[in-house]
Formats: sequence, structure tokens, C-alpha cells
Amino acid sequence: MKIAVLSRNKNLYSTKRLVEAAQNRGHEVRVLDVLHCYMNITSKKPEIHLKGEVLEGFDAVIPRIGASVTFYGTAVLRQFEMMGTYPLNESVAISRSRDKLRACQLLSRKGIGLPITGFANKPDDIQDLIKMVGGAPLVIKLLSGTQGIGVVLAETKKAAESVIEAFLGLNASVLVQEFIKEAGGADIRCFVVGERVVAAMKRQGQEGEFRSNIHRGGTAEIVKLTTEERKTALRAANTMGLNVCGVDILRADRGPVVMEVNSSPGLEGIEAATGKDIAGSIIQFIEKNAKQGKTRTKGGQ
Repeated sequence: MKIAVLSRNKNLYSTKRLVEAAQNRGHEVRVLDVLHCYMNITSKKPEIHLKGEVLEGFDAVIPRIGASVTFYGTAVLRQFEMMGTYPLNESVAISRSRDKLRACQLLSRKGIGLPITGFANKPDDIQDLIKMVGGAPLVIKLLSGTQGIGVVLAETKKAAESVIEAFLGLNASVLVQEFIKEAGGADIRCFVVGERVVAAMKRQGQEGEFRSNIHRGGTAEIVKLTTEERKTALRAANTMGLNVCGVDILRADRGPVVMEVNSSPGLEGIEAATGKDIAGSIIQFIEKNAKQGKTRTKGGQ
């Protein structure tokens, strides 16, 4: 097979592992910088160009699109879909998961466990917004934040009011969420490939840090999932319409609650923690499922 990997940096661990895994299984792989691609949008003959070359003949495309380039990255991926190339994750599914508000609403509609969540742009009663999610301590998130950036824990009602007012003063829409204290600054990353959770790790934040992101100094270890946690991860992935994703879960007293569904999950932390060849699992999934023109929106709008 001829496989394209949409990545801005071919030296990233995840990109290198996917290329290595594909080549080890006899496939031709090419890494394409999505921002350097440009498109010819012509009726019945869509094209993608790179440095004067027409990109064609790819059987599958693996999108590794960073949050900062979601708009243009999904536009290029959509062009591949129009050309009949099989996408590991579809453009609509990626856009759906990147919109934190939309993702929460879709998960809520399916009855999947979530922290109590409020959304506001210009509330007349900030105190009622705080009360709505159970009061302080609570978590305040910018819609566009990634890797823990733009996420604040407000430990008192006064602090919550100040942070919300500051974000709204910058014309930023915010999500206000219940703080799951019993999680103890830890979450579980479930790595989904197809209809299986192929690996899971527990990420623990540094002492005094409620965010468990490995990029922020968190540690990771292998973890055994409960049946309910496994089902929750698979339902969340299916709701987003993602074939491959990382589903981040907190262990709350009432059961697992989903914090985020990541459409471009990193491989380094979870491969190191579990010792599993996740890149190889992804390539095997493509081998079984890639067909010309097999591009349709899944999981609802």
C-alpha cells in the first residue's frame, strides 16, 4: 500500500513510529507537511499539490494534525477523502472532537459519563454558573486549549469568579467543570484502535498539580481497566466517529467520566508505559479496512 502521513514534523516520535511500522510491513510511506500542501478544487477532479507535484495514488492517509492547524489540516484531509483515499480518521470526526463544547454535547446526548459542565460567553450571573456545576473547587477551560494549557483549577468561589471574569474579559468562551477530587490528580488514557482498547495507562500529575499531562511532568504506568471503563472509552470513540483516538477518563465515585477524546494521541508515553506496538496495531487496522472511496461520516453530526 501507499500511505501518506500528514505531519508537520517527520522527526516526532509518533510520526517516526508510524512510518517505521508501515515500512516493516512492506508499505510505501510518505510524510507530508500539511501546511505546505495546496489544493485544486475542481468539480469531479480534486487535486492536492506539494512543491509543484500532484499528490496521487495514495491508498490511505494517516492524519497527525496538531490543534493549532486543525482548520487547514482538516481541509487537506477532506480533499484526500474527495479523491477517494481512505482516512484513518475522517475530517468531520476530527473537527467534532476538537470542539470541546460540541464533543461534550454529543457525549452527553449518548448518556456517556461526564463531569458536570457549564458553558458561557457573557453570563449575567457568574455565581449561578459556579453553583450550577457544584461550586468550588472547579475547573475552568478555554475551548482552544491543549496539553493542559488554558486549564485552571479555582479552589475557592472568589478565585473562580476572578478567573471566569478575566477569561470573559478577553472575549473568550469558557467551559466550567466539576472538579473530580477523588481522582487525585490522575487520569486514564485509553488508546482505541477500531473496536478495541489496545492499551491503557494511568497518568499521575506531579505533587500539587491537578493536570496529569506527561508534557507537564506527569508520570505514566500501565493500568488494568474495568469493564465499564473499557465500554465507556469505546462508546466515546464511536460517538466522535474516530477509528483511532485517546480517550481520557477520570475515576469518579459515580463511575468513569470522560474528560477528552483526542483524535491525534501521542504514541511515545503509552508505548513506553505498556511496552505495546501500538503503531503496528494502527497499520494493521489500515490494512484490514482501507478501501478506495471508503469515506463516509460516522457517528452523527
